[in-house]
Amino acid sequence: MTEPNEQEVRLGDLERELTLLSRHFIASRGPRIGQSLDRSAYVLLTRLETGEPLTLKELAQTFHADVSTINRQVSAMLRQGLVERLEAATRGGARTFRPTPLGLERLEADRAISRAGAARLIEAAGWSAERTQQFLTLMIEFNHGIERLEGLARADSGRADTPPSRKR
Repeated sequence: MTEPNEQEVRLGDLERELTLLSRHFIASRGPRIGQSLDRSAYVLLTRLETGEPLTLKELAQTFHADVSTINRQVSAMLRQGLVERLEAATRGGARTFRPTPLGLERLEADRAISRAGAARLIEAAGWSAERTQQFLTLMIEFNHGIERLEGLARADSGRADTPPSRKR
């Protein structure tokens, strides 16, 4: 067996740290007490709030999921009044979806709980505002790189001080 080279070690460390970050972030929010959205609705609304309405196919491509899976999730969100369906003359007549005011309201309420969890993690790490900003900048660059690799456009500027577009 050969010794791993520096890049293999670095990638192994990165994979482990990303896995831990994901676990810590999810755990930091605590039990879902007070949160009203299930995970799929939270994730879909987060994407839909950042730009133009999207079709089921576009959502499926964004999340690397089957259209049937996205259809079930969006259908449940329609029944709950979290998204609305728009008839589109463009895009080959495909219907698009966007968040409703109720969907955005519930997303923001759940997001406040998530932000409090992130604040606990930053406090536990003992990071200053500057160190937190450095991490945020690197995360934005990393996510933009992934989105470019996957051919996904990001509707927001990626800047932390720029709120997502909420076009109606």
